[in-house]
Amino acid sequence: MRLLLSILALLWLAGCNEASSSQPLAAPAAISPGAEQLAVYLPLLQGKRVGLLVNQTSLVGEQHLVDVLLANGVNIVSIFAPEHGFRGDHDAGAKVSSGIDSKTGLPLLSLYGASKAPSADQMQALDLVIFDIQDVGVRYYTYISSMHYLMQAAAEHNVAMLVLDRPNPNGRYLDGPVLDLAFQSFVGMHPIPLLHGMTVGELALMIKGEGWINQAAQLQLTVIPVANYQRDMPYSLPVPPSPNLPNDQAVALYPSLGFFEATPLSVGRGTPFPFQVLGYDKFSLGNFAFTPVATPGAALNPPLKDTPSTGQDLRQVNAGGLDLNYLINWHRLFAANNATFFSSPGFMDKLAGSATLRQQIEQGFTEQQIRASWQSALNDFAGKRQPYLLYD
Repeated sequence: MRLLLSILALLWLAGCNEASSSQPLAAPAAISPGAEQLAVYLPLLQGKRVGLLVNQTSLVGEQHLVDVLLANGVNIVSIFAPEHGFRGDHDAGAKVSSGIDSKTGLPLLSLYGASKAPSADQMQALDLVIFDIQDVGVRYYTYISSMHYLMQAAAEHNVAMLVLDRPNPNGRYLDGPVLDLAFQSFVGMHPIPLLHGMTVGELALMIKGEGWINQAAQLQLTVIPVANYQRDMPYSLPVPPSPNLPNDQAVALYPSLGFFEATPLSVGRGTPFPFQVLGYDKFSLGNFAFTPVATPGAALNPPLKDTPSTGQDLRQVNAGGLDLNYLINWHRLFAANNATFFSSPGFMDKLAGSATLRQQIEQGFTEQQIRASWQSALNDFAGKRQPYLLYD
């Protein structure tokens, strides 16, 4: 930890330029992800056999991290691919197959297929693994689950791990129910809130520090922080993190609309505006009309495929954080029509991290009552995460 804080301090000093009172203030330095701090971490890769868990968001400027490392003589042995694949062109939940990267000729090893974790043979071929993927700060977004399994494999096989940190576009929010480990799944691995307000680097430190992986104390973990960053800074993602989160509005609405994947509604998969609308074919809260269709690489079989649907257009709403009113209001509409709202109650509970949120909505709790019920656990988590935070 002392080494990590020293790195952070150096980056902060490098990114700041004191101005005297007689001089005009300089413009704020641009946010610079960990992957761009080449001078800091390239020495750590010399003479190492390296594996990377990366995707289309793993950029250094406009170049992919893989290409940058190869150009700097790094011995890359393999590339691990998460959900949506190395190029980010697979539908949500679609199997990602292993193979060969056509551009570099490197082995592509899937961590979203038959296995979610690297094999012993794959890890024994490596001295160090790198995680560099843009996350969106929502517990059920599965990139942090893949990071968990990579950390565990690295610990078990005595392979060092390097996390190149990136900003959390939902980093200003700490909200939602804390996961009950009885409901642990790939869409919820850790006892953290739905919106945990941490970067992947901070979360990696917490996973190790809290012993949430096997042999956590053995893991040699280094985090390269983001320069010139504070967690409440707005951050527009330069590359869509997955096919159905194409823009900042979708990322901002995702914490609130992700729960609708456990209902019969469409969230816009198979349209030009996924996770920016809500609609249904039989009754509706709004009059915005759309029809989901098959879209290769994003939604081959979206809910309500080829079915005219009507609902709410959320593309212009002031989105951010967790808004439960969407769930509560649509549930009331379904109840008034004697229709089942939570068509996949088990999946809803996995997304929420327990059965409580679903039961509260079914019992007619208000948003204020629901929020009050998880506040104590949120406060406890806020204290528990404090030693692992790297940013103000």
